[in-house]
Amino acid sequence: MPQYHTPVLLEESVDLLDIRPDGTYADLTFGGGGHSRRILERLGPAGRLYAFDQDRDTLANRPDDGRFCYVESNFRFLRGALRCRGVREVDGILADLGVSSHHFDAVERGFSFRGDAPLDMRMNQRGRLTAADVVNGYSAEELTRLLGDWGELETPWKVASCLVRAREAEPVRTTAQLVAAVAPCTPRKDGTKFLTKLFQALRIEVNGEMEALRMALEQSLRVLRPGGRLVVISYHSLEDRLVKNFLRSGDFSGRVAKDFYGRPQVPFEPVTRKAVTPSAAELERNPRSRSAKLRAAAKR
Repeated sequence: MPQYHTPVLLEESVDLLDIRPDGTYADLTFGGGGHSRRILERLGPAGRLYAFDQDRDTLANRPDDGRFCYVESNFRFLRGALRCRGVREVDGILADLGVSSHHFDAVERGFSFRGDAPLDMRMNQRGRLTAADVVNGYSAEELTRLLGDWGELETPWKVASCLVRAREAEPVRTTAQLVAAVAPCTPRKDGTKFLTKLFQALRIEVNGEMEALRMALEQSLRVLRPGGRLVVISYHSLEDRLVKNFLRSGDFSGRVAKDFYGRPQVPFEPVTRKAVTPSAAELERNPRSRSAKLRAAAKR
């Protein structure tokens, strides 16, 4: 049986949490549990870890540990979910964003173009919106917007037109149909990169990933105790830009507010001056880590 997910930047990210043995921590993206298990190894008997995941496939990965609490929820509900469990402050938050290896390897979930499966892409399989709903139900203008914003495709209107033409002939219901639908506008060179961006755009839209990230980052300021660490691993420029700006200024635009005397008012103290990236050894061991960027800051 293949491993559910190989944790990326495992030692670097957990080191940056600066774990206290008696502290309370939140892992916002439990997945295969690799980061959570390393955190538990560093916690003492009084320590606590709350791990979030909305995908029920991850239930089987839960460790049998009294210090561990699995929270079946999207991390956008971070503060409310913790308060329901009597937790008002934590000493550190870790988020390993993006898609797990399991999602790509489980072809039937529809996250990968390397196979044929229903066009789904829901991380929370109880969610209503699927990628097929987006492809077949969104207007050309809406498709153009999401392909440009979330996929950062160079000519999103051309791709949207391909999709509209294809669905007029028959609904696009599978990943193979989607690949065929955009074949007329898929570049001969870098076709894989093009399809990766297309699937990324649809996945982000289906799962509301950017909104969820904004909500979680904002709530982190209310949940972290002073001195608590926020550690985030991102995998594409959209995520990294949000994280970088927020850690720098507490604002998603990156604008630094100043007080009456012109002094910067920033909520975080940087722990990493620039993004930490995987080592050559990790890249060789896990090629899927190649786009990872790790940033960390401490709440003032």
